[in-house]
Amino acid sequence: MGTEHIQLAFDAGSVFTPGAPINERELFAGRITQMNQIMGAVSQRGYHAVLYGERGVGKTSISNVLQDFLTDAVGPEGRVFFTRVNCDSKDTFTSLWVKALKDITVSNTKPGLGFNSDEQTDTTSILTSLNSQITPDDVRRLLSGPVFKGVVLVIIFDEFDRIQDKQVTALMADCIKALSDYSVPTTILVIGVADSVDTLIHEHQSIERALVQIPMPRMSNSEIQQIIINGLASLTMEIDPDALDEITTLSQGIPYIAHLLGLHCSKACLARSQKTVTMEDLAAAIQMSLDQWQQSIKAAHYAAVSSKQPSTIHREVLLACALAKTDEMGFFAAANVRHPLSVIAGRKYEIPNFAKHLKEFTVETRGAILKNYGDDERRYRFTSPLMRPYIIMKGFAEGMLDKDKMTLINDPTANGSK
Repeated sequence: MGTEHIQLAFDAGSVFTPGAPINERELFAGRITQMNQIMGAVSQRGYHAVLYGERGVGKTSISNVLQDFLTDAVGPEGRVFFTRVNCDSKDTFTSLWVKALKDITVSNTKPGLGFNSDEQTDTTSILTSLNSQITPDDVRRLLSGPVFKGVVLVIIFDEFDRIQDKQVTALMADCIKALSDYSVPTTILVIGVADSVDTLIHEHQSIERALVQIPMPRMSNSEIQQIIINGLASLTMEIDPDALDEITTLSQGIPYIAHLLGLHCSKACLARSQKTVTMEDLAAAIQMSLDQWQQSIKAAHYAAVSSKQPSTIHREVLLACALAKTDEMGFFAAANVRHPLSVIAGRKYEIPNFAKHLKEFTVETRGAILKNYGDDERRYRFTSPLMRPYIIMKGFAEGMLDKDKMTLINDPTANGSK
């Protein structure tokens, strides 16, 4: 491997970042709809936003690059001020706002003593003007003050789902309502893991007219491909169409997986002193990714498929669950498992043949790898969004899946078995 390829392999770690959210606009891909919705809320006085969805779909990455987008939008004369809070389970309403405002200071200029003395400037924290126990009205009065005149102020509360005290989320709802009712030129953006706003903000119904609710689904195929193509282009590399399609399928709409495979694919390719990623590089990347996966995911998968009976189909059913067609929030039903299972096993299966396996996957002895939902508990979703791509990659690595089977599974006209 030459000097250029060694340097590019090092640079790949900054381009594809599975270990951290994106924080550079140049590396950010997709999510135009969600970004426009957030910017729309910021541009209109009285509106606030909540961004919610599965873990690992890129919510924090949006907040990381939002400031760059807004700075461009308001122009060189505009003043954009951002502050972001990472919430934790012990936070109170007061501690949240202390975190949000602690880095904001106010300068006071005083005349000097004596003739020809220079003016003196004292800098104090804006928190000194607040009570020890902060209320929604305290926040409203402070943010309405002259300190923030002419400023586009955005306050982000990330990982809001970690807050355990429902009174805290109710007070945040009261705060948003007060800011909206008084038309305070500040936007609060709440971000968290949730299926709906109901589970994220207590008593949110009182602020529905002021709250832009933005669901964050998994990425589309084109958005995943944009991550790979843009990342490789920044390394002066490219990718074969077949390898790109395979990465798209394996990623399951999760940007973390796209970055993980992009990183290992680019390094495998550069190790061959080449600049075009092929299926050979992807095969190596799959194995490297599996080796790097979280131990908790590996342990849960092992518990789910382990059996003393060689004729069991737990492994096949679990792989079929990972390949089942889902709605935008990742839910699937038993009927969605039937077709991929029939393709994987090479024979036709009906729901009664595997219904008990789905039920078993929801209990601890099988790793509690699935969770059932609904009044009849007949809708399922993986407890971790990282489980699906792990299972699919494992299927490829173990020879249970190949390109032909994937084509049949993804073909809506296929009947599932011959």
